[in-house]
Amino acid sequence: MASLDPVLDKDGVRLTVDDAIATVTLTNPTKRNAQSPALWRALTQAGRSLPGSVRVVVLRAEGKSFSAGLDRQAFTPEGFDGEPSFIDLARGSDAELDATIAEYQEAFTWWRRSDIVSIAAVQGHAIGAGFQLALACDLRVVADDVQFAMRETSLGLVPDLTGTHPLVSLVGYARALEICATGRFVSAEEAERTGLANIAVPVEQLDDAVRDLAAALLAAPRDAAIETKALLRGAQERSYEEQRVAERAAQARRLRDLAGVGD
Repeated sequence: MASLDPVLDKDGVRLTVDDAIATVTLTNPTKRNAQSPALWRALTQAGRSLPGSVRVVVLRAEGKSFSAGLDRQAFTPEGFDGEPSFIDLARGSDAELDATIAEYQEAFTWWRRSDIVSIAAVQGHAIGAGFQLALACDLRVVADDVQFAMRETSLGLVPDLTGTHPLVSLVGYARALEICATGRFVSAEEAERTGLANIAVPVEQLDDAVRDLAAALLAAPRDAAIETKALLRGAQERSYEEQRVAERAAQARRLRDLAGVGD
């Protein structure tokens, strides 16, 4: 990837911007990009720091693993420096625990904003929180060595970082339940076949494939891309007839815009 001055570089997260493309990189390969509350706050800050010129956001990771998931230090009595341990959080009130998890989830929600298209470039292990971070993006390009796994249930927990909705939407309830309940690995071949991945390529071709996809996404006019994304996202909640109405309304807006006619 191109070398650019970072807009943000902290707590294992680096954000760089090259005109219409922003790149968010996980930068702690020695720990296989394990995640922590500090990393989640940095991801949230990255989303808030995007300039208005950005149309495509690429999420990638340094090293052989995309992310090995939650740093197990969170489960120790001491936790992370300056952070309450998960054991301490469990002792808090329901409202406090809910508010804390909601704050953590913010790192995973902004990737599907209507004004951007996000692409996860995933290699090696993407486990637990790593899997959910890849699922947070609109699109996924994976290397042929990728291994997705949702291990939360195996640890006595549930996936709570926004990954359950996109997982069920992509592969269906039955397969999503089987993946989560068993904690098994999902290979690149299965990911592409079931819709978890848009493209699977040899690991050495990952950056090129992401670059080509980003360029193709930028070829369409921005307003048309935004309207199309919103239309497709809403289709999951609308009936067939409601979607027809939404299509007509969106097309009317586009036609008026192209003709220079106000509402």
